[in-house]
Amino acid sequence: MSWDDKLLKQAKKIIKLYPQKRSALGPLLHLAQSKDGYISDDSITVISELVGITEVQVKSVSTFYSMYKQEPTGKYLLSVCKSISCEINNSSEVINKVQEFTGLNNNETDEEELFTFEAVECIGACGGAPAVQVNYETVEGVTPENAINLCKWLKDTKPDVVVADEMQENFGGIKSFDWAIQDNSGATSTAPGFQTLKTTKAKK
Repeated sequence: MSWDDKLLKQAKKIIKLYPQKRSALGPLLHLAQSKDGYISDDSITVISELVGITEVQVKSVSTFYSMYKQEPTGKYLLSVCKSISCEINNSSEVINKVQEFTGLNNNETDEEELFTFEAVECIGACGGAPAVQVNYETVEGVTPENAINLCKWLKDTKPDVVVADEMQENFGGIKSFDWAIQDNSGATSTAPGFQTLKTTKAKK
């Protein structure tokens, strides 16, 4: 078993939050992705044992939802929305610029394992279109020029924590709504930043 004692302890704490063990499947898959950058076969086995369902059942969920990756990802998962609100606000050009900078087609990872690119359906930021996510941290109102600037910043500085507020301030534009309380915490991997999963960290 590749999950160490610390990770197993965290997993068991998550399971206790639910009335039935199997209900913790989604968060445990996020936890697995924070460990490896994707859902490995070993993690499938571990999770099935933890929640008492078959490996096939775990695999069926992990392959159904696109946020659970089946292959190793880069340090930064670049997700550019291509749904209608973003499309009519020039997301196709944002996609083109990101692909041009990274040299990646959809769902590809570069040789340096720095970037994984994906064009995705609606990410819930229609009022701030076009929207981009970096490790599921959202940036709204991104212009083609700032899409390149964002990629350059990630490549040059390689931040260990990506924070939505920081990226929005430096590379974003019009937002769906006022985000109100400033948040200095962000994602530490290609798993979404959840405090209960400890996949989020405050930027120093």
